[in-house]
Amino acid sequence: MPYARSADGVRIAYQTEGEGSPLVLLAGQACSHHWWDGVREDFHAAHRTVTLDYRGTGESDKPDEPYSIEGFAQDVIAVLDDLGADRAHVYGTSMGGRVAQLLAARHPERVRALVLGCTSPGGRHAVERGNDVRKSLVAPGPAALQALRELMYTPAWLAAHPGPSPTLGDPAMPAHARRRHLAASNRHDAWDALPGISAPTLVVHGSDDLLNPTANAHLLAGRIPGARLHLIPGARHAYFEEFRSTAGPLVLDFLAEQEQEQEQRQEQEQDQEQEQEQEQRTA
Repeated sequence: MPYARSADGVRIAYQTEGEGSPLVLLAGQACSHHWWDGVREDFHAAHRTVTLDYRGTGESDKPDEPYSIEGFAQDVIAVLDDLGADRAHVYGTSMGGRVAQLLAARHPERVRALVLGCTSPGGRHAVERGNDVRKSLVAPGPAALQALRELMYTPAWLAAHPGPSPTLGDPAMPAHARRRHLAASNRHDAWDALPGISAPTLVVHGSDDLLNPTANAHLLAGRIPGARLHLIPGARHAYFEEFRSTAGPLVLDFLAEQEQEQEQRQEQEQDQEQEQEQEQRTA
């Protein structure tokens, strides 16, 4: 397995599959790249997918020191550098969407198009989950895990897919890393940075998401210049997996449209340069 070396020396494991323009897939909190196992192949007809294990998860190093969303974004840059990829599409879900926000805002030259799924701007402007949801996630014994499952998926999906599911966390993750991930996500506040995102952006969210309230999708789409918003009816937090037949084509169509528009702009710029050169020669 290849590793990138972060700016502070931490080894970041990453994975690539498929062919085509690179598409970085960013997982949720306390999850490894296996978060994407159920849908990753949907993108391989058009893209080379790039995933990573956040520090603290999977095969990456797990230092017991403060983590941050900004730091996770820097780790993505280290992976892209190790791959020799100047630019990539970025699709982040849940905490991965928080990472994607700062990646696009701080490194606009590295992001071709941006998809933000089931995520939040964080900070005081964000819409927090309800107290009943909070209480259910800290219930004793297996009740908390069951509550998380029900927040991620509909009852019909759970009946047909008893699990285990990689979207519920990395089971091998040490306790200190889980605490560090939670703290990093809780400190996220991209509100001031969002207007500076220049990449074409699609915001996707489940209409029935209570883990990360759907109102946050409206906040993001309203804050990022030119962003589009698409709500998937009946979907909960893990919309990308349960509603993959809707979500996958939606994202693929958006990325294909952006690539086509970018190619057209490049052709126009080349034509203009050629016209200017011709005018200079004949002047």
